[in-house]
Amino acid sequence: MDERWEALRQSCLACTGCALAQTRTNVVFGDGATDAEILLIGEGPGQSEDEQGVPFVGRAGQLLDDMLEIIGLDRSKVYIANIVKCRPPQNRDPLAVEQEACIGYLRRQTALLKPKIIVCLGRIAAKAIIREDFKITTEHGQWFTRGGVQMTAIYHPAALLRDESKRPETFVDLKSIQAKVRELCTHTNL
Repeated sequence: MDERWEALRQSCLACTGCALAQTRTNVVFGDGATDAEILLIGEGPGQSEDEQGVPFVGRAGQLLDDMLEIIGLDRSKVYIANIVKCRPPQNRDPLAVEQEACIGYLRRQTALLKPKIIVCLGRIAAKAIIREDFKITTEHGQWFTRGGVQMTAIYHPAALLRDESKRPETFVDLKSIQAKVRELCTHTNL
């Protein structure tokens, strides 16, 4: 990891910018290739992530790994981060004040990464990254361009664990992501 990433990581690990810092076990900075062309963004850490300090390592993370494998990706080819870096109590949605306190870290991660594709995992991430009034049920799988970056949102893996009826449309979304990776990404071989 180069010194810019390490300096950002150390700054994030020491953050006390919101009340979540008081209840966390670990800051969940991010994980994956720091030269990845694909950035996956979730909403925030759950219990397993808080315990291990790594994003998407619980049941939803295992499903995310399976979803990536379907389209020829894995954690060595992507970077995974969250809107908030500390676990909200009882896995509740992160509050606006918590998102605002933390979003600067994600912006700096994105600036260092310079991804070609951003995939928002779920409604919270899509509302923070794509558009405030984003509707995951009607707009998942659609592509948007912001700052020259292609963006889409899919159902959060935890939502797919709760409601398996969403899996067929998520498979279609994943194949669309695979096609976009093949179109845009130069060092991500699928």
